[in-house]
Amino acid sequence: MYVLTIDQRSSSTDVDRVPDLIVALRSLTPVPFERSVGDELQGVVEAAADVVDIALHALRDGHWYVGIGIGEVRLAPGASPREGSGSAFVAARRAVDNAKGAGAQVPLSVVPGSIGRGRPLPADAGEGIMSSANAEAVLRLIGRVVQQRTPAQWRVVDRLRALGGGDIRHGSQKQVARELGISEQSVSRALLRSGWQEEWAARPAAAMLLKYAHNHVLVSRPAKGER
Repeated sequence: MYVLTIDQRSSSTDVDRVPDLIVALRSLTPVPFERSVGDELQGVVEAAADVVDIALHALRDGHWYVGIGIGEVRLAPGASPREGSGSAFVAARRAVDNAKGAGAQVPLSVVPGSIGRGRPLPADAGEGIMSSANAEAVLRLIGRVVQQRTPAQWRVVDRLRALGGGDIRHGSQKQVARELGISEQSVSRALLRSGWQEEWAARPAAAMLLKYAHNHVLVSRPAKGER
């Protein structure tokens, strides 16, 4: 499982943006996100593609640190993420702290969960660590593309995605132009300069790396006789 911890940047000098982001995420995923503490929200996500959607949406306006933890989640069905525990929660906390220390880089980090104390690393544990780092690198690259878009480019990209995601066809561009009251040439230029096709092509790679990391992260399980 994946745990996302998303913390507001410069929250002491800004308005509380948590409620608006929680509402916005409802249109992207059925997973409920809740305020965890202060200006921070958290959610437990099962699908890697949903993790990519959520992370990039949070990065687009530059107001959030995004931490992605991979590992074990102990959470009763229907329970609040605040009631959860497990290595993915610990990893998500480390990840958002790493994101805060990213400096001029895109403020996102991916951290794999650790095994229980005193237990040896499996032979392929390095695969999970390396894949997490690779997923972080790809998400930061896409995140940079997302953060550099202008409001005018976002208007075009948002309308196109509403019509069918990354499938850029002449008909869909024509419809976007009509809805926005601009020329088809303006739509084409906005899409080219926004890097939308590159982003859409890279999203599956980021999801694949997250999934691969998940499959290689050793989940901490109680030894026989432990609780």
